[in-house]
Amino acid sequence: MHKSLTTRGAKLATGLAAVALTATACGGSSDEETSAAGGTSSGGSCESVNLGFIPSWTDGLSLAHLWDNLLGEQGIDVEMTEIADAAPLYAGLAGGDVDVYPSAWSEVTHADYMDEYGDQIEDYGAYYEGARLTFAVPEYTDISSISDLTGNAEQFDGRIVGIEPGAGLTRTTRESVMPAYELEDDYTLVESSTTAMLAELQAATDANEDIVVTLWRPFWANSEFPVKDLEDPEGALGEAEGLHTLATEGFSDRCADVASMMENIQLSDEQYGSLENMVVNEYGEGQYAEAVDAWLEENPDFMESLQS
Repeated sequence: MHKSLTTRGAKLATGLAAVALTATACGGSSDEETSAAGGTSSGGSCESVNLGFIPSWTDGLSLAHLWDNLLGEQGIDVEMTEIADAAPLYAGLAGGDVDVYPSAWSEVTHADYMDEYGDQIEDYGAYYEGARLTFAVPEYTDISSISDLTGNAEQFDGRIVGIEPGAGLTRTTRESVMPAYELEDDYTLVESSTTAMLAELQAATDANEDIVVTLWRPFWANSEFPVKDLEDPEGALGEAEGLHTLATEGFSDRCADVASMMENIQLSDEQYGSLENMVVNEYGEGQYAEAVDAWLEENPDFMESLQS
């Protein structure tokens, strides 16, 4: 865990001032009801916000640093809590150890965590629609469906290369996809980390070798590597879902202004893709603040979405 109290320029001051005024108005009076999502209420200014995210899931990484920028411009002390897996992140959110999970796959992939902890979590809705889990192989690999993996284990050394053991994608692969396509006897699901999976994907594609990996969309790796999604005729990977902003219970009482902004945030495919690419690839670790500043300069209309 580390503090992120970045001093930034004043170029966003005017826009953020407008956002703050709008958010305060949306927060309402003490007599107003909270919104259906857990919504905003009275009380308005909070001094600190703890953002929890899984750093290897770059949707969460990108959104966390975007919020770090936006909140830091308003003088809020932003604390960034990096957690390796989804399970402890949801538990921390429910227990109040983390204030906000800015990019949750709560509709499908993490639905069981919401079943367990949802009563202690405020859901501010989806900021992005159409996220989905995938299996992928290199473009040169001569299969097109997950069903084609059956009987072809030798081609892939009997391995499906996955990510973190606690990830919803890993659980879905193990408990849904492999049984649906009868892969358990011939394949081993390699559970390690997103970084390790990408390293194996890089090595395989560099050597023009076959590999099958678990991926998801949106994710920068889909355009960075020569890969294609496998069809899922059994629907074992689940339906597309929205990415949600979640907060610990009571956050909207303490930080009504921030909660209002988080209810309003929306990202299009183009906005999301450019944000993630800028944070992860064009700037990278150690330059996240600069990446977000550059993205905000290129996307001036984004600020209007926080005021809607």
